[in-house]
Amino acid sequence: MSFVIAVAGKGGTGKTTLSGLFIRTLMKRKKGPILAVDADPNSNLPLVLGLKVDKTIGMAREEFFDSRTKIPAGMPREAVLETKLHDVLVENRDYDLLVMGRPEGPGCYCYLNNILRKFLDVLVDNYPYSVVDNEAGMEHLSRRTTKGVDILLIVSDHSLRGIETAFQIKSLAHDLNLEIKRYGLIVNRVKGSPDPSILDRVQERGLELTGIIPEDEQITGFELKGTTLMDLPDDSPAVVAVDKIVERLNLP
Repeated sequence: MSFVIAVAGKGGTGKTTLSGLFIRTLMKRKKGPILAVDADPNSNLPLVLGLKVDKTIGMAREEFFDSRTKIPAGMPREAVLETKLHDVLVENRDYDLLVMGRPEGPGCYCYLNNILRKFLDVLVDNYPYSVVDNEAGMEHLSRRTTKGVDILLIVSDHSLRGIETAFQIKSLAHDLNLEIKRYGLIVNRVKGSPDPSILDRVQERGLELTGIIPEDEQITGFELKGTTLMDLPDDSPAVVAVDKIVERLNLP
C-alpha cells in the first residue's frame, strides 16, 4: 500500500518545485521507489526532475479514443489501452514519472476513465510512496483514482490572500468528497521571519501549518539555468526546510 502525498496550490506558489523537493528528500531517505505524478495540465514536474517526457496519459487516451474502431477483432480494448498507458510511464532509478497531460476532448470518455482509474489504482500500490503534483482545482485527483490521499499539502505564498486561497483549496477538496486523511499548509518563499498577521490568519482559518520554506536563491539560479533540482546541495535552505517537514510528518 502506497503512502500518497498530494501537493496543491495556486499558480506561482512553487508547488511543483516543492513536489520535486519532496521527491528528492524521500529519495535521499531511501524511501523509494517513488511514483511521481504530474496531475497539472500545465506540466512542469518533468523539468524539475530533469526527465524527458514524450507522451502523457492525455495523449494515450486521445490516441485510443481516435483509433478505437480500428482494434482487431478478438483483441480486448482494455488490453490495448493498458499497453498504451504503460508506455507513458517514464522509469528512473529511484523514482518513476507519470504525466497526466491535458483533460479530455469532446466525446464520452466514461469507459476510458474507468480503465484509467483502475490502472492508476494498481500502479500506485506498486510504490511505497507517491507524490502527486496537482492543479489548484484538483479535478484531476477526483476523477483519476479511487485511492485516498494520506496528506494534502497546500502551498501558499507569504500573503494574506495566499492563505485565503489555501483555505479555499481545502474547502474545495472537502466539497469534492475527496478521501483525504490529513491536510497541511506550507508557506513558501518567506524572506526572514513570517509576518505575525499571516500566522494569525492561518490559525483563524483552522489550517495546520506544516512548514515554512525560506526564499532560496540557489533554487532561483537552478531554475534560470534549467538545471534539475535533484542536483541541489544538501545545505540548500529549501532542501533543509523540506527535510525538516518530512521529519515532522513522521512518515511510515
